[in-house]
This record gives sequence, C-alpha cells and structure tokens, in this order.
Amino acid sequence: MNRTQTNHRAKPAPDPATRGSEDLWLGAAYEVLVTAGVDAVKVMPLAHMLGLSRTSFYWHFKDREALLSALLDRWEAQNTGNLVARTEAYADSINEALYNLFDCWLTRELFDSRLDFAIRNWALGDPVVKAKLQRTDETRITAIRAMFARFGYAPDHADTRAHTVYYTQIGYISMMVAEPRDIRIARMPAYVENFSGHAPAPAETARFMARHTSA
Repeated sequence: MNRTQTNHRAKPAPDPATRGSEDLWLGAAYEVLVTAGVDAVKVMPLAHMLGLSRTSFYWHFKDREALLSALLDRWEAQNTGNLVARTEAYADSINEALYNLFDCWLTRELFDSRLDFAIRNWALGDPVVKAKLQRTDETRITAIRAMFARFGYAPDHADTRAHTVYYTQIGYISMMVAEPRDIRIARMPAYVENFSGHAPAPAETARFMARHTSA
C-alpha cells in the first residue's frame, strides 16, 4: 500500500465509551432543560457534564437543534402518549376511568410534570414550540373528552369536564404546587366526584389507593 492510500484510509470510529450514547446525551440534556431551561442546553456544557469530547456529540446528533427536537419527541411520547393511553384504558365506569387518568398525576414514569413545566417555559420564547404545545394540549383534551363521551356524557358536558380536568392539572404544574403526596392522594376521590358528578364506589377508590399507597 502506498503513502497516498494510507493517508486516505478511513479513520476508525472512536470507542463507544469515549463518545457515550444517544440516551446518555439526551438524559443529560433533559436534566439541564428541567433545571436550567432550554437556553442552557448547549453542546459544550453537556460534554463537560458528561466528561466527553464535544465532537463525540456529533456521532449521535446532527446539531443542537436535533437534540432539542429529540427532547420534544421524548416529551410527547411519554407525557402525551401515556395520558392518551390512560384515557383509553379499560374501565367499568367514568370514575374508574378518571382514576386511570389520575395515575398520570402520581406516577412520574407515566407523566413527567417537571418536563411539562420546562416545555411550557420553553414555549414562551419559541413560537414553533408554542404551536406544538397548543396542538399537544388539544390532543390531550380531545382524549379526555372522548373518555367522558364513552360513558354517555353529552358533547357539551364532555367538553367542559375535559377542560376542567386538564386545566386543573396544568394549574398544578404551572403554579409548581408542592402538595404532599399523601394529601393529594387523599383528595383524589373528591376530585373524581367533582369531575364526574358521581361519588366513586368504595371498591373503585380502594383499587386506586392500592396502586399508590404502600402496604
């Protein structure tokens, strides 16, 4: 092999341990987003945070915009995807369906309130993200509306109740309400009754409580 051929040989990819993984970079970006806001999500600080080189970032993302897009995708898949799934979960009554939805408000793996808050703050200064957020909010409200309609509520009542349920939770998030978990769980039966117009059966409440309280 001559020198020209040697000089043009493709450089081997760096060891994965030296460039991290897509999930590693995305996880670091998530932590910065929820603690410091979108303006702090930058490649070099993330590299320092992870102890990796700046160039290793580009093995996983084309640029910073691609990383931000991945954060938005994560938000939609987790928060909106799980919320819609809970509204469609099997339930014998509207109260059981509401309890299914309330699982989101108590289980971070289903619905990440910190991430939702960060996205809403991001949207204040980014028209594209604001439009995306508005579409996402409507998707969630539509799912809750359909949940009420499934149990026989008239269209106008289903719509009003869906907005009330959703805006109540978004109010918790936007106001950063620091409500102790046990108190919030204890209030859930009253919330269900207010949202549905019917007191939940003891068995419905017991099943919900069993999911969220320790033995």
